[in-house]
Amino acid sequence: MVSALIFAPMSAMAQDMDPENTLYLDLKDGQVVIQLRPDLAPNHVARIKELTREGFYDGQVFHRVIDGFMAQTGDPTGTGMGGSGKPDLKAEFSDAPFKRGVLGMARAGNPNSANSQFFIMFDDGDWLNGKYTVWGEVVDGMEHVDAITRGEPPANPDKIIKMQVAADAT
Repeated sequence: MVSALIFAPMSAMAQDMDPENTLYLDLKDGQVVIQLRPDLAPNHVARIKELTREGFYDGQVFHRVIDGFMAQTGDPTGTGMGGSGKPDLKAEFSDAPFKRGVLGMARAGNPNSANSQFFIMFDDGDWLNGKYTVWGEVVDGMEHVDAITRGEPPANPDKIIKMQVAADAT
């Protein structure tokens, strides 16, 4: 009976989530479940899902991982200078705060330069509010994000093993 009580909240959470707006991010230490936020950033969510379905993120390294701040990935060159080859996205800034577990789109100086790179917040980062696009939030597995190897770049960077839209999960 004890194990049923432990697992019941997880099952209830999973049942309440829309599989089309949920991502599974497989890391070396386990799976991270991400709730997408098309209500905040429909174009960014559409791009993330498109690239995910193409397998774009599979095998990509976390090239910038700053303790107490965030882990960044989504650059096929692993340098922080690359993108998907698709057109950049127009900013979809919102009032959603950059708190622990929030996912945002990385960009250059131009607010409309987000493409494929994204970051996951380790801690709150209020100075980013209204300046970067929030497109998702970790709802389970944050301990696996916390285990990502730190560095700019890390000497031996962690990789995304596989990222998939829950509706497509096999």
